[in-house]
Amino acid sequence: MEGRRVVQLLCLTFTLISTTLPSLQGLTVSPSRSQFLKRESVSLSCEEDGWTVWRKNSSGQRSSCGDGWGKPAGSSCNITGIYPRGSGVYWCESREGAAGSSINITVADTVVLQSPVLPVMEGQDVTLGCRTSAPSTLSAEFFKDGVFIGTESTGHMTLRHVSRSAEGLYRCSFRGVGESPPSWISVSAPPTEEAPPTEGPLPTSGSSPTRTTSLQLVLSVFRHLVVFCPYFISTLLMVSIYRGRAKGDSVPVSLATTSEAQASQRLDEDYDDVMAAVSTEHHF
Repeated sequence: MEGRRVVQLLCLTFTLISTTLPSLQGLTVSPSRSQFLKRESVSLSCEEDGWTVWRKNSSGQRSSCGDGWGKPAGSSCNITGIYPRGSGVYWCESREGAAGSSINITVADTVVLQSPVLPVMEGQDVTLGCRTSAPSTLSAEFFKDGVFIGTESTGHMTLRHVSRSAEGLYRCSFRGVGESPPSWISVSAPPTEEAPPTEGPLPTSGSSPTRTTSLQLVLSVFRHLVVFCPYFISTLLMVSIYRGRAKGDSVPVSLATTSEAQASQRLDEDYDDVMAAVSTEHHF
């Protein structure tokens, strides 16, 4: 009985570890931007099936897609006609409560800034766009950290070969119309060294080396724990068999044979109990 409890405790620990490992699931926004004009449509999608889109609004209230906003569609959430009250932090969450990476979405009445949702790599070009719901032929003005950086008649400004110094809060405006909310643009350094080749299929497009390495680490831990549980169970069973035989050496042969048969039957029953317990606790 003591050995069975140890096995159950070990496999329960394995289950808890596998369900509390850091989540790698991200959120995809379509169209890919963090600011939207009032009444525009937005589609939010989780990378993994079974996950749900959640939101925390400016007042701190948390709610899932379909709870007063959005229309769930599998692991996606479609918002037809988003309004300023829809501004907030959006993320994906599993049934067990694990949360993925989040995106801050802002909804404005008149003017919005189109900027990258995800961090950009050093050396890349970044294009900013200024959009308005009001008819306007004016040139758009762009600002970084409150400082004017240029005027563009096309409504688009391209930052060439950005460096870490390009990080900051950006906004745009149309004179006489209004200005956009600010958006933070992050710039990340490129990898310092090339990752070594790995066996198996190559990561899909859009996967980062860091993300792929983390996923491989999680899968490796999961695989080792799955393999370890059966071996541990087998070891306990072998120890129980040898201990039973050692105790049976001091009794007559007929009694030893009967005891061995009974011990074998008890081991089979204990084995079934262990495997049933492992299966049940794994599902939790």
